[in-house]
Amino acid sequence: MSNGFLDVLRREGVEAVSAAPESGGPAAQAQRSECTGGGDGAWDFAFATGIECSNPTIVDDQGRRVRRDLLAECGHYERWRQDLQLVKELGIPCLRYGLPNHRVHLGPDRYDWSFADEALAEIKRLGITPILDLLHFGVPDWLGDFQNPELPWHFARYAGAVAERYPWVRQFTPVNEIYVAARNSGQDGLWNERLRTERGFVTALKHLVAANLLASKAIVRHRPNALIVQSESAEYTHHVVARPSHDVKLRNKLVFLSLDLLYSKAPDADVSMFIQDNGMTREEFMWFMKTAPAGYQIMGNDYYGHNEHFLLPDGTMTEGEDVLGWYLITLRYYNRYYKPVMHTETNISDPVLAPLWLWKQWVNVLRMRRDGIPVLGFTWYSLTDQMDWDSQLTLKRGHVNACGLYDLDRKPRPVSVAYRKLLQEFRGITALAHGEVFELTDRPACEREEI
Repeated sequence: MSNGFLDVLRREGVEAVSAAPESGGPAAQAQRSECTGGGDGAWDFAFATGIECSNPTIVDDQGRRVRRDLLAECGHYERWRQDLQLVKELGIPCLRYGLPNHRVHLGPDRYDWSFADEALAEIKRLGITPILDLLHFGVPDWLGDFQNPELPWHFARYAGAVAERYPWVRQFTPVNEIYVAARNSGQDGLWNERLRTERGFVTALKHLVAANLLASKAIVRHRPNALIVQSESAEYTHHVVARPSHDVKLRNKLVFLSLDLLYSKAPDADVSMFIQDNGMTREEFMWFMKTAPAGYQIMGNDYYGHNEHFLLPDGTMTEGEDVLGWYLITLRYYNRYYKPVMHTETNISDPVLAPLWLWKQWVNVLRMRRDGIPVLGFTWYSLTDQMDWDSQLTLKRGHVNACGLYDLDRKPRPVSVAYRKLLQEFRGITALAHGEVFELTDRPACEREEI
């Protein structure tokens, strides 16, 4: 195994990923002529839901390594046709859909497309626009975990293979919630490598950001006008003491680190010292600062009640739901990166309160749009109830989290009725609040070009 991910890239002959594809060459023109599905003409506001697809590994109470595959545990492998039909019947035009990479990606350049082929063919037949989610908290067993410097290279090859096999797909989330994946696996000891070190966190995070950058580039080679929807957890910790500590101030800066590296935004000095002290070399840091993300970039911000925290005087950490809310937290991210925004995840595990939570989140979206900030979509995540998220998936108890539009018997919950009403009222809105139409071009995306 190589010492670092840059050594792997040099071994594979990858010197840089910043060169944009040629816009006028015959290959690009031919590719554009083939890629006509799901992206021409006016862009409607992207109302969406998602199929919960998390797949990290944990260690059970007997010390065995166990794969949490929520597609299996929530019944999607058996009921995928029914699930996709529910999306269609509810009138939701877009679907965040995760391919199970641990089942598809069998080894270096080896793939089993059987399930993906069937599911994506049905999505296409139903006229649903997929946002393909390629890495959702886990990797195949043969890749190990997020500490593996080979991960970015192999994952990029996988992403390119997906884009080549499904050329009609335009929207992708290469790596979901990089910050959460790195923190839970490298620092909080919950998933995958289960480390409890700051170095483990930095290593996981740099590998995941590099994987995202390389994967986006690989996707754009096959889909020159790809839309990259970067779903990231939008968080903030309120330190409820008279004199907040530096550790909490640093925590509130580290939540930006994945997007800082992804969007080549130099972090503050204390964050720079933190990552340098914990294993990121100067050469690696400069690679991130010089490597622009490929494709048309949309900054997805996920918000749940637990994304805000109270750190109380006695050291207790508790949820701080809706002090700032999605609007003010996302505004911090927008003012830092100036990327078009999408509300890419939200829910609440209380069927009675869920309709109110839906309307509250939507009002946040409307307020941001009215302030002139481009919000391009909204997502209730997920279509069905989930499993064991009250323990961050670390305890395999089969505890149902009642957060879906439908329960696990595929019976509608009250929030599905509310979402249908929302869709009926706002279906005709355009992506930009102050424009009559929002046009998507077939012209290939330059590396630093915005929507």
